[in-house]
Amino acid sequence: MVVRLACGYGPSDQWGGTGLAFDARVLILAAHDARIGPLAAGLDALGWTTVTARDVGSAEATLQDLPLEAAVIDYDSLTPDAAVRLRAAAQPRRLPIMVVGAAPDSVEGADVAMSVPPHPAQAALRLEQLGRAAIAEEEFHLRVATFGLRGISLAADPGAAAPLRILAAGVADRRFLALSNALTSAGAEVVAAPTPYTAFDYLHETLFDAAILWGAKDHTPALSIAAGMKRNTRLYHIPLMLYLRGADEISLNELFNRGFADVASTETPEQETAERVLAMAGAHRRHLTIRKALDSVRSLDLMDASTGLFTPELFAAHLGRVAEASRVRKRSLSVCVLRVRETEPVTWARQGGWLDRAMPQIGAMVSRLVRVEDTPARLAKEVFALALPAARGEAARLAAERIAAVIGCTAFDAGPDRSPFVAEFDVGAAEMRPGESAGALLERASADLFDKVR
Repeated sequence: MVVRLACGYGPSDQWGGTGLAFDARVLILAAHDARIGPLAAGLDALGWTTVTARDVGSAEATLQDLPLEAAVIDYDSLTPDAAVRLRAAAQPRRLPIMVVGAAPDSVEGADVAMSVPPHPAQAALRLEQLGRAAIAEEEFHLRVATFGLRGISLAADPGAAAPLRILAAGVADRRFLALSNALTSAGAEVVAAPTPYTAFDYLHETLFDAAILWGAKDHTPALSIAAGMKRNTRLYHIPLMLYLRGADEISLNELFNRGFADVASTETPEQETAERVLAMAGAHRRHLTIRKALDSVRSLDLMDASTGLFTPELFAAHLGRVAEASRVRKRSLSVCVLRVRETEPVTWARQGGWLDRAMPQIGAMVSRLVRVEDTPARLAKEVFALALPAARGEAARLAAERIAAVIGCTAFDAGPDRSPFVAEFDVGAAEMRPGESAGALLERASADLFDKVR
């Protein structure tokens, strides 16, 4: 039984709150490096450090010992029950699995299957999307438990069972039509848009779960649609696939930097491309369904009346549940605290009651600026907290500082004859340590806030 540490990383003092530090993020299951070796090296270079197991048994042991976020399996090393065994070994955390070297209909239990190794940037993006979806799913079940104890049932949107809706933008072509037919045969609703203008008309009128953009002879129309969608907050998160005429027409790094979630060439079988589109669309639909369910509680009496965020009591109860789940799932957990900074405009706004009037909008901004898996709370009149699962301390601090910066760009009414005021924030952050309680974690984040003020 052989386990290869791809970049020579080894254990140290701690990782994400369990007492063991290990930087590997992705498990590679491959009997040899012929097919997946270059992909693993590319993932390492992008910061997705890999650890390679040569057989299923060593892969299971590695998953049980290390906080790995995803697995990539070489089809040549795939036994009939390999994916099932890896998922079981990673429990209770949800493990995204990618299989390389196989047709989609020949693999059971994988989240995505690709006949040829993907570009490392493409693989990293898909693994990140799958990981985010897994964490959001875990958080949803934790919220179900928290609210269920208080007599509130969180249910998925009934509309989530409707057929997936895919936008197919581009001039009709034999291969493009074949892909549309494959998607339709799989039960998806495909809407064709021959030009960028009709594509944006449809995008503004209809909700889509994914979009396929046909590269054709000129990539300009497809790239313009992608750029326009990424500038629109409502369309930004819709997963995009670029369907190329050939494999080497354009820099793949450039495409992924432009926001494409996947790229396929016409050499890729239509059925495989369709499966990849449907996987992205399904994950996006589920993500929106979870956010809608979590947002549905904002108006309940259980929540803070002014902002719709968690109250201190509810946040404390849920944070305890999240902390315990993070420990058993070998995931990191960080907490951030944001407090309105005392400035002269804020002092004046508070005296006139204008700061109180701004709080509902500030709370709404906090709730919309966090990830779906994050838990925002109002701890005190002018103090907010965030619980960020699967986030390291510095990343959590950066996220809180970005939220503060966005809110700090918004002007709030300060009353007649006074200029609008802005709300700036002091930020504190802490990452959960081994054996630390949820209460102690929150206290350290609060203490960090005061340390920064000094």
